[in-house]
Amino acid sequence: MDLTGKTLLITGGTGSFGTQFIRTVLANHDVASIRVFSRDELKQYELNQRLRDPRLRLLLGDVRDADRLRVATRGVDVIVHAAALKQVESCEYNPFEAVQTNVLGAQNVASAAIENEVPLTMALSTDKAVNPVNLYGATKLAAEKIISQADVYAPDGPARFGSVRYGNVVGSRGSVIPVFKQQAETGILSITDDRMTRFWITLEQAVQFVLSSMDLVHGGETFVPKIPSMRIVDLARAMAPEAEHRITGIRPGEKLHEVMVTEDEARVTYDIGDRYVIMPSRPTWHSEPPERGEKLPDGFRYSSDNNTDWLTEEQLLAMTKTVRAPGRRESDRGAGAPGWEA
Repeated sequence: MDLTGKTLLITGGTGSFGTQFIRTVLANHDVASIRVFSRDELKQYELNQRLRDPRLRLLLGDVRDADRLRVATRGVDVIVHAAALKQVESCEYNPFEAVQTNVLGAQNVASAAIENEVPLTMALSTDKAVNPVNLYGATKLAAEKIISQADVYAPDGPARFGSVRYGNVVGSRGSVIPVFKQQAETGILSITDDRMTRFWITLEQAVQFVLSSMDLVHGGETFVPKIPSMRIVDLARAMAPEAEHRITGIRPGEKLHEVMVTEDEARVTYDIGDRYVIMPSRPTWHSEPPERGEKLPDGFRYSSDNNTDWLTEEQLLAMTKTVRAPGRRESDRGAGAPGWEA
């Protein structure tokens, strides 16, 4: 999408994705400005000190605050909604907070976009939203549905909405890689289940996927990238070939494998080459099938265990080299636990 001269706003702009997105856009697009919308003034200050770009606009605010969002989104051309509570265990323990941020926050973003006639809103989702087994996934499923059907509330306006749904992000906060790096020093890696598989994507790939999906939005689509899978045991062997594997057992809210397109969704999904496009279950005034691509066959399922693209141990090792180990407290948690998420 040509972002020249446009004003962007990114919620959760000081998070892992938000920071990378801002860096990429500033380096490659002649935007008018990027409004960084987040709650943490220290992270905003640190981001500004690192980037020192006059196109940055630092807006303190919370997606729970509808009034603040309405002010922040005035005159905006594109909203990227990345703010969320993402740690599975934290959401389970604080369900009211998870719903207010992930569900009501998505509603507030959509409402502000409609009221201010923002032409495009892209929301970040997750494979955890598919057949959710924990509250985090359930809230992201609700957020997806809110964004998918937001066009219904603006049938005559310019606002369009889309979502991207992808898997675990290499090295993001809560990722398994920093945990394994810390545990490797002890010679023992804790793994919840050695059969576990996950989809895998880098931060830069996630950013590029969001940017490349912007031009494809008509109204309510969810875009799913074709990305490789990895086996947790392959990652463990790549990072610490001599380490012992201690199996701790699957925890509540955790899956063996992740799914990004279900059999039911496949009936309204198109394969357009490098990604799948899931149409809204109830078409809006603006939604229409993609100009290219084919409908998926009956019974199709895109999951991390039936993927045709798998990362080798060499590829996995190369992807881990720039990721730092965490502090001791985080490393005590078993890898593959419900907390690892983009």
